[in-house]
Amino acid sequence: MASRYNYPSTRMAPHMQQARGKRISVRFRNIIIIMFVLVFLVMAAVMTAAFAAIINKLSSEFAGRYGASSAEALSAYIGKEIGFISIAARSNAVMDWLLDEGDDGKKELALDKMESIVGELYSFNLYVGVDGTHNAYNVARDVTPDRFLPFDKLDRGDPDDAWYFECVGSDRDYLLSVGIDHIMQRKRVWLDYKVACEGAPIGVFSTGLEFSHIAGELFSKYEDGNMRGLVIDNDGMVLMDSSLMHNKDFLYHEFDVGVDDEFDDALLLGAIWSRLEGFEGYHSEIGEPSADRLPSGPYRFVTVAPIRNTDWSVVILSGTPLIFEWSLFLPVTLTILALMVAFALSTSAVNYRLIFSPLGKLDRSLAMLKTNDKTSIYGTERDDEFGELSKTIQDLFAKANIDALTEIYNRRFMENNLVHIMEFLSRSNGLLSVLLIDVDCFKKYNDTYGHDQGDVCLKRVAGVLADGVTRTSDFAARFGGEEFVAILPNTDDVGARVVAQKLLDNVRALEIPHSANGVAPYVTISIGITTGRVAYMQTWEDYLKRADKALYMSKGNGKNQFTYLPLPDKAI
Repeated sequence: MASRYNYPSTRMAPHMQQARGKRISVRFRNIIIIMFVLVFLVMAAVMTAAFAAIINKLSSEFAGRYGASSAEALSAYIGKEIGFISIAARSNAVMDWLLDEGDDGKKELALDKMESIVGELYSFNLYVGVDGTHNAYNVARDVTPDRFLPFDKLDRGDPDDAWYFECVGSDRDYLLSVGIDHIMQRKRVWLDYKVACEGAPIGVFSTGLEFSHIAGELFSKYEDGNMRGLVIDNDGMVLMDSSLMHNKDFLYHEFDVGVDDEFDDALLLGAIWSRLEGFEGYHSEIGEPSADRLPSGPYRFVTVAPIRNTDWSVVILSGTPLIFEWSLFLPVTLTILALMVAFALSTSAVNYRLIFSPLGKLDRSLAMLKTNDKTSIYGTERDDEFGELSKTIQDLFAKANIDALTEIYNRRFMENNLVHIMEFLSRSNGLLSVLLIDVDCFKKYNDTYGHDQGDVCLKRVAGVLADGVTRTSDFAARFGGEEFVAILPNTDDVGARVVAQKLLDNVRALEIPHSANGVAPYVTISIGITTGRVAYMQTWEDYLKRADKALYMSKGNGKNQFTYLPLPDKAI
């Protein structure tokens, strides 16, 4: 039987008619309207109650929260620095070097430890004063031991060296101050930490937090003029002032102003000093700050919030408009936002349940249908638009991909899926086996028994062929007339021969009478097999042509058998 077929590379263009919206759209619209009305009514009731409650409530609690958040922000910066510095101060390597500064080995170990701490500090900079020699060092990242040398000699009479001598002479582990870094020419919040061995001071660590960064974090929200923030110590000296944020000398001049010099409002000063009374030394555990109401002046509330681990406090001065505005509208805004979020989530959930979830299930079932003909299309049992769509798709799929006579896949389905299979297998150079099958002497069968019986014969043979390929990735299809094809992805020639022999035996087992067959008294088939490794330049026609040639040889050798021909190298 000569190779007489042309194998056009056709690709089916799926077309689905979109169902007109009916019940789902009506239900969705009605639910959205009902939910909107309910949310609107709840929002109106909540807003009315909130306004009534807020109007009758003092704003002092809100002002207190401002002070607490500012104090906590600065406390977090300082606490982190103290934690890292204390690790270095308790290091045996550091203490050994401070006690024996001239030992290069000890200096190298200490430098490694200090460099690891420097990388975690806000300033990436650490000064070290040695008690025995009064040498001062600057520890920076990536400094080598041979270049780690003193940059200064500490002098008790030099005001710039007071940081060291005050810390050594203090009964505290550390001291905090605000001053100028003369090396970096920047204002810093200084942390001086004493290093002691067996109770005796042997050195001091000093690091500076970036003043402009801290001030910006604390006071950037007070730039609208309705609020003013200060940082003062227990003696009332002003260390930071938000009103000077845009002063060009902000980072360079020393503060020497007290709150008594800054304000002349006796009630305001009285509120500040009353809060500072009782604070001695560095603050540890502190309570929640609250605001004092001022009866007159530009500010109506003053809050003093102590900063943990320091003898400093944050002072927040609040004007009436800002406090009143926020205390009135913040809870209402949050309530509205929460209700709108609830509304969005609930409508999304309804939308998903009614539309997107069924649509996703339908999409997944259609995707699975490409590789498994036993997969059912989702939604055919529904009585809404999805049910109608699913039934329409099922009907179109059957008409487009199922042979009307034999009820197995048709040639169009075979061609489209074979293209996808080869695209997938070409990525891994996978194996593909193709079997071309022909019913022996079928024209004589029709001439002997009639075309009606011929149709019955083809249906029975097709059923056997479809049942004979059992893997979900394999399938059988009617190729045309009395010819069929079996596609076996990831199957070598040995597996293909096993399947072919099974199909020969199963068709013979039907024992469909065929007196004109010439090779047996019943219907038989002949099979041509080819197997190859799929490469990207191949086409499915290469496999069908090769299988057709093998089928021709089976026919020429007496029929009722299979012949195997591997795919030639030139096709790969």
